[in-house]
Amino acid sequence: MIVQKTISPRSWAELLALAFIWGASFLSNRVALAEVGVCTVVAMRVLTGMVLLWGYVWYKGLAIPRKPLIWLFFLIQGLINNAIPFTLIVWGQQHIDSGLASILNASTVVFAVVFASLAFPDERLTPRRAVGVALGFLGMAMAVGLSALRHLDVTSAAQLAVIASSVSYACAGIFARKVFRGIAPQVIAAGMLTGASVVMLPVALLTEGWPSLSYTPATWGALAYLGVFAGALAYLLYYRVLAAAGAGNLLLVTLLLAPIAIVLGAVVFAEALSPGAYAGFALLALGLAVIDGRALRPFRH
Repeated sequence: MIVQKTISPRSWAELLALAFIWGASFLSNRVALAEVGVCTVVAMRVLTGMVLLWGYVWYKGLAIPRKPLIWLFFLIQGLINNAIPFTLIVWGQQHIDSGLASILNASTVVFAVVFASLAFPDERLTPRRAVGVALGFLGMAMAVGLSALRHLDVTSAAQLAVIASSVSYACAGIFARKVFRGIAPQVIAAGMLTGASVVMLPVALLTEGWPSLSYTPATWGALAYLGVFAGALAYLLYYRVLAAAGAGNLLLVTLLLAPIAIVLGAVVFAEALSPGAYAGFALLALGLAVIDGRALRPFRH
C-alpha cells in the first residue's frame, strides 16, 4: 500500500518560516535593483549562500558526494531552481508590479501538484488537494487584489518570464526528489547553489561587468538578506520539507508569499491593507486547511 505524503506540524512550521523568508525577498529585490543589475543580484545571492552552506557542511563534517553524476545533478538543480527562476523573476519585477508578479508566481503550486501527481504515486492529485489548491490560489489573488488580474497580458514578456519561472520551480521540486536520495539536505543545498554560482558568475560579469561595490547601506542590507536568509537558510528548510512532505506540498509555499509580502509592505512602507486582503487571507487559510485535511476529519465522521 502506497502512503500518501502529508504535511506534519513540524513541516507546516518550516513551510511558514520559508514563506516569511522568501516573502521578504520581494522587498529585498526591489531595494537591490535600484543600484544593482539583475544578473549581479542573482549572482551575489547564490554565491553568498554557497559559501555559507559549504562552511556549515564543513563544520558539521557531513559527507560530500564523490560521484560526477551527482555534481551534474547539482548543476542541473542550480539551473532550474536558482539561476533560471531567480533571473526571470528579478527581471520581471522591473517591468510588472509586485502584485501581478506574485499572482503569476503562485502558479508554481499548480504546476507542482500536477507534475508531482504524474511523477510520484504517493502524491496523486486527489479531489481534495485540487480543491484546496484552487482555494489557496484564489485567496492569494484576493489578498494581492483581483484588480491586478485585469492587467494580465499573455503577450507580455515579463509576465511570461514569471510564469516560466513557476514551471522551472515546479520541475526543480520534482527533480530534487527524484535524484537526491541519501544525501544530507545541507549538502544538496550547497551543491545546488554551487551549480547556480558556476552559471551566474560568468553571466553577470559578461553582461553587467564587475560590480562597483560602492552601494548604499540599504542595498548592501538587501543583498545580504538575499544571500544569507533567502539563500542559505531558506534552502536548508526547503530540502527538509521536500524530504518530509513531498514536492507538491513543499511548493504550497508559493501561495503564502504574496500575502506575507503585503503584510511586510504594510509594516516597512506603511502601505494600507484593503478589506480584500483580509478576505484573501481567510480564503487562503481555508485552502491550506483543505489540502492538509486534518481539519476536515470531524466532518467525515
